[in-house]
Amino acid sequence: MTWILLIVAGVLETVFAVALKQSEGFGRLGWTALFIAAAAASFALLTIALRDLPVGTAYAVWTGIGAVGTALVGIVFLGDAASAARLGSIALIVGGVVGLNLAGAGH
Repeated sequence: MTWILLIVAGVLETVFAVALKQSEGFGRLGWTALFIAAAAASFALLTIALRDLPVGTAYAVWTGIGAVGTALVGIVFLGDAASAARLGSIALIVGGVVGLNLAGAGH
């Protein structure tokens, strides 16, 4: 259950990052409200996950999901470039998070 909460927290990090961009400096009320709600929920779920997971592992997974999710939303929905270098860098983030988890699990 802890891992599910952490994954949801990471997805909410993507939501709050995109909402922050769309709020245009907190000038758009709906997007600003979504940013606040998603950020609060994301941090709350991360806090709960930290009760059972090592901080390094939890933080890496949370930020990794947020970074990859935000980059992909930017590419798919916001017109950000989808260059080979960009996609390769996203793959490196995923690989780093997986590697950190495997190293932390006593493997």
